[in-house]
Amino acid sequence: MIYPNFSPFPVLTTERLVLREITRNDASDILRLRSHERVMKYIDRPLAKTMDDALNLMEIIATALTENKGITWGISLKNTEGLIGTIGFWRIDKENHRSEIGYLLDPDYFGKGYMSEVFVPVIHYGFNTMKLHSIEANVNPDNKESITLLIRNNFVKEAHFKENYYYNGKFLDSVIYSRLNH
Repeated sequence: MIYPNFSPFPVLTTERLVLREITRNDASDILRLRSHERVMKYIDRPLAKTMDDALNLMEIIATALTENKGITWGISLKNTEGLIGTIGFWRIDKENHRSEIGYLLDPDYFGKGYMSEVFVPVIHYGFNTMKLHSIEANVNPDNKESITLLIRNNFVKEAHFKENYYYNGKFLDSVIYSRLNH
């Protein structure tokens, strides 16, 4: 069984980005990201509508972190404070050394390679610090950009579940991609 410990918070850096803890100062950025229809197009969660929605989500993120049940990094450009996205591990299955990765990015930053850039240290952290054996991503089969990102980062298609998820009045498919620590 793995025993993740996210204290102190692990700040990760890349050539252009800083992955850092999300703080109360990020509430307006979380609201902006989680209320943006293009950002949330393939994330089957209600759009954030108010600052309270953002603060509630931030509380869930903080609780998961404190309880070592999940970690979410805020993604910032170096030398700036604002968030351009988030990435993290949740649904940590300690007994099976597996976790799900989730991520989102402000559309103003699409196509610049930022998500590919942050995948490297985050995957490294998952395998080497958290001691995960496998990392999975649950994606909408229509989310071609996310699937391309996963394949470029050595994830392989593990399953395609037909209409296994009911959201917003419709049954939706889920595709699972995973990467083993080999």
